[in-house]
Amino acid sequence: MIIINIMKESLALHRKIKGKISIRCNYEIRDKKDLALLYTPGVASSCLEIKDHPEAAYELTSKHNTVAVISDGTAVLGLGDIGPLAAIPVMEGKCAIFKRFAGIDAIPIVLNTKDVDEIVKTVSYLAPSFGGINLEDISAPRCFEIEARLKEMLDIPVFHDDQHGTAIASGAALLNALKLVGKTLENARIVINGAGSAGMAITTFLKELGAKDLIVCDKAGILDPEDKNLNPSQIELAHMTNYRNLKGDLKAALKDADAFIGVSAGNVVSKDMVAGMAKDAIIFAMANPTPEINREDAIEAGARVYGAGISNIPNQINNALVFPGLFKGALKARVRQIDMEMKIAACKALAGIVSDAELNEAYIIPDVFNEEVTKAISQAIIDQKG
Repeated sequence: MIIINIMKESLALHRKIKGKISIRCNYEIRDKKDLALLYTPGVASSCLEIKDHPEAAYELTSKHNTVAVISDGTAVLGLGDIGPLAAIPVMEGKCAIFKRFAGIDAIPIVLNTKDVDEIVKTVSYLAPSFGGINLEDISAPRCFEIEARLKEMLDIPVFHDDQHGTAIASGAALLNALKLVGKTLENARIVINGAGSAGMAITTFLKELGAKDLIVCDKAGILDPEDKNLNPSQIELAHMTNYRNLKGDLKAALKDADAFIGVSAGNVVSKDMVAGMAKDAIIFAMANPTPEINREDAIEAGARVYGAGISNIPNQINNALVFPGLFKGALKARVRQIDMEMKIAACKALAGIVSDAELNEAYIIPDVFNEEVTKAISQAIIDQKG
């Protein structure tokens, strides 16, 4: 009922405000002198300066603090392929979050094509206007190729937030949850449900953090490298996980597991599955808008720590915690790309905001409105650039 009410209220709000972002001038145009300074003839001096010294664009234009939020609308939230037009509200929302939490100007851009070559070409053509590119809600496995090719081509940060932002946020929450229950990442048995872009990124990132016992599931169950229905990225993922060679469905994967991370679909985890997990189990049910299992059922079934992607319960694990600070640091430090060391530094900075004295079952990760979040993550990126 709460979710239904929020959906209705949100639709009414969107209808009222007719868009979440707008453009404003940084300098008031009051008379012809102002016009001459900001536009012709005065603007020619800035143009010529940039022509002779391209790096001056970061001093003379908004490039230094502007990010493009780009999507083709093929993997929007938990809604799937709803198309570019229907993706605009989410892209505007990302832009509003950029502004509110990091002071970054972001522009929503939706592309009316699913062709990888066309998307890469279009983004590369747009890139000179921006200081960074935030790829959003592009379906796997296409998103992997798009990001990789753009990172190779461009001299500004390219970041697919569905992958890496989600991985950083869930990694930080897991580090603190394991600390709370007296377990370690190296020894924990972790099940990731969802073998799309977020699931793959989370798995790869947790391995980089030091996790060893990882099992990945999709709709058919535990990933099997012999499964002909898997794409090449999923086959690679199957080979790098499940060292005990378990077979079966999600319930089999969760037997005696220490942690569950869901980036899949609503209501796919039962109370019986949670009851079969190890003592002090950790549940991160991050499907949106309906979690894999609700908090009440998970706790009642024996889970000690519960987190989700939705905002109306404790421990919201959401990439909104990550991307504002990440881009703020990247833009300030003028990094060419956001590498794994920066992602790990951001994860540990986010986790470190919650002190040992504060850590408890209802507080394993800071709230997005905690002012330290953007500061800590942006400084971690700057420090890594060194």
